[in-house]
Amino acid sequence: MSLNLEQYVSEFSAQNINGEHLLQLDGSKLKALGMTSSQDRAIVKRKLKEMKASLEMARKAQEKMEKQREKLRKREQEQLQRRSKKTDKCSSDATEGTNEQ
Repeated sequence: MSLNLEQYVSEFSAQNINGEHLLQLDGSKLKALGMTSSQDRAIVKRKLKEMKASLEMARKAQEKMEKQREKLRKREQEQLQRRSKKTDKCSSDATEGTNEQ
């Protein structure tokens, strides 16, 4: 409707075209849905291309954030292991010192 193509809403609804299905549409499928105007198809295809590009950018940003979180988790885990080793060594050294006395 924001593209001023509301005349196709009923057919898209009747065919259960949701967002996921919409992204799969190409020129021939749009034509099969009753979109006979090549200008209208061009508008929809251009908008779909923009949407796909936007989704891809969002997916890449999400992957980047997940990698950063994983890197941070690993770093924190390594720090915990180092602290644990230091604590174990200090305890071991203290025990040895007590045994020597």
